[in-house]
Amino acid sequence: MADEALIEITEQSFVDLTDNHLHHHQQSLDLVDEHSIDLTNTALVIGQEFPDVETCRRALKDIAIALHFDLRIVKSDRSRFIAKCSKEGCPWRVHVAKCPNVPTFSVRTLHGEHTCEGVRNLHHQQASVGWVARSVESRIRDNPQYKPKEILQDIRDQHGVAVSYMQAWRGKERSMAALHGTFEEGYRLLPMYCEQIRKNNPGSIASVFSTGQDNCFQRLFISYRASIVGFLNACRPLLEIDRAHLKGKYLGTLICASAVDSDDGLFPLAFAVVDVESDENWMWFMSELRKLIGVNTDNMPRLTILSERQRGMVEAVETHFPSAFHGFCLRYVSENFRDTFKNSKLVNIFWSAVYALTPVEFESKISEMLEVSQDVILWIQEFPPQLWAVAYFEGVRYGHFTLGVTELLYNWALEGHELPVVQLMEHIRHQLTTWFENRQNMGMMWNSIVVPSAETKILEAVADARCYQVLRANEVEFEVVSTERTNIVDIRSRVCSCRRWQLYGLPCAHAAAALISSGKNAHVFADHCFKVESYRETYSQMIYPVPDKSLWKDVNEGAMGEMIIRPPKTRRPPGRPKKKVLRIESLKRPKRIVQCGRCHMLGHSQKKCTMPI
Repeated sequence: MADEALIEITEQSFVDLTDNHLHHHQQSLDLVDEHSIDLTNTALVIGQEFPDVETCRRALKDIAIALHFDLRIVKSDRSRFIAKCSKEGCPWRVHVAKCPNVPTFSVRTLHGEHTCEGVRNLHHQQASVGWVARSVESRIRDNPQYKPKEILQDIRDQHGVAVSYMQAWRGKERSMAALHGTFEEGYRLLPMYCEQIRKNNPGSIASVFSTGQDNCFQRLFISYRASIVGFLNACRPLLEIDRAHLKGKYLGTLICASAVDSDDGLFPLAFAVVDVESDENWMWFMSELRKLIGVNTDNMPRLTILSERQRGMVEAVETHFPSAFHGFCLRYVSENFRDTFKNSKLVNIFWSAVYALTPVEFESKISEMLEVSQDVILWIQEFPPQLWAVAYFEGVRYGHFTLGVTELLYNWALEGHELPVVQLMEHIRHQLTTWFENRQNMGMMWNSIVVPSAETKILEAVADARCYQVLRANEVEFEVVSTERTNIVDIRSRVCSCRRWQLYGLPCAHAAAALISSGKNAHVFADHCFKVESYRETYSQMIYPVPDKSLWKDVNEGAMGEMIIRPPKTRRPPGRPKKKVLRIESLKRPKRIVQCGRCHMLGHSQKKCTMPI
């Protein structure tokens, strides 16, 4: 049918026809948004305008899918767009032309009646990868973890259209690239991104390194000044270090060194992305960490470092932190012990040995284990107690036996593995910024001497202290007598012979008894890192935002492209990656069996004992 022979219909008559098709569809807006089409508005009217021909094509494709008919394009150029129903003999046809002297297009003529049956199955030719990408863009913006199988199910439920898994996967990839940029662009932007961090957060460290003649990405290291200042001035000298493998297009490994704040919250100090986990990259990361701490303080504290003690990690710590105490993460050690012996009784005794405060208590537990299995001796030779047992470990763990940073890294890798590296770093920065803001506000609300977690432990110690008899030797030394044993407390040196005070940084029950008897406040004798003022100082600085990438100045301008960072050589293998589930329950230590110090019965403590004194 010639263009001139098209039957023009009025706005009202066409709406009536489309109402018969859709029952309750609303009249379309006069001007269709350039980036999105509202599928509830599927009526075309004479005079309806579109910003450009591409928006017109998208709108008609959406209408065809919503009305379940196939669209065939007859003409499409800079001045006109003509389409009709693909079914032979069906009169549906539309002609859109460019308006004079303006860039918009408007509907000139159309025939809105369908005589065909339309698409009778769930597969629709107009449901292309591009259409899928536009359909899920808003959902992916809010949830980058939106899975292809969820996409194809939602499209079927919402639009009555079936798309394949690969269509859904490619649609998500295209939408992710439109929202966040490509993986390749992420690496290219790294030098500019690092410059923006240093510019907007003076004193921060942000550096990227490449390798080879192609300048392939190798390493990225970031530490914000707010984190550096908070760690050096207010955090306890304890660092947790671990890594998580990324599963994006070019793989890689995310590394983090995290401190612990006064209230036992994680306080990420520095993080890095490397192309592969290797001894060389571990050595580099610990070197950067050592420079970060050494440059900012003349008297670097003697650190306690906790990790899974991988071979490359051990060598790197010994090289760059020779005076640090490097202990095992107990999750790793306990899982190895459990898998070796597969005996729940042995595992419970093992944890009792971990908590033992003195060598005598520890050796007693080892003897109990040897009664069950002599093979424990061989295992201990492989895992020396000096690296995990409280009684022998020379550093101060402050009660931290497992790595909280492991779960943090796992979440970061899970939330950001489909994002380009710059977007992954921005996701981490946003989370750190939120933490700093929330914890600043929280710290200002506290009026106590110590933080809530320390307050609870001190109150428990004070309650237990009522059961003890205190004998005063002099101004600072006390003899605290209980039914179990006698302990010597020195309140000047903050030492108790049970060793709990010096190992955990908070007065034990014996110390609390001595302090109360001398009229002193036990809260004052907590380590400085547990004080509310220390918590406020930890989060006293701010992490400032990074401007949108459209405002960045290319640091490589004029460098003839020599410093452009290209993706690493590693590529994700084909197929769906295997999932490694982190067993969060394994991060929790077994529940300890409480024994009363007065009646020696199990299941309650002295303060809840009902036996008469």
